[in-house]
Amino acid sequence: MIKDISKAEKIWQTVLKIPLGKVASYGQIADLAGLPGRARLVGKVLGDAPEELMLPWYRVLRSSGQLAFSAGSCQAEKQKGLLQEEGVVVLNNRVKLAQFGWQPELGELLDMEF
Repeated sequence: MIKDISKAEKIWQTVLKIPLGKVASYGQIADLAGLPGRARLVGKVLGDAPEELMLPWYRVLRSSGQLAFSAGSCQAEKQKGLLQEEGVVVLNNRVKLAQFGWQPELGELLDMEF
């Protein structure tokens, strides 16, 4: 479990802002949460997050657009299925960030309460 809950809350709030049908990278979430260079922390926080938060963890990918889990694994299939339900195309365990990447507008960022 993460020791600094305020950092976790920043990450959770940022992940909750990712719109339906869009994805973001771990690094992007870290940057937007005010934690530049902490992409691995984002992964840890999402992995440790309580299920009752209902975070859309599956919308967070590697910077290459690759799913977070190994191709064919149960976790990758779950992530792929959840993304596809939202209309995100997943081919070869990868999402085209140019098409589905989240590019938040200034208003969305200003609305984030940290």
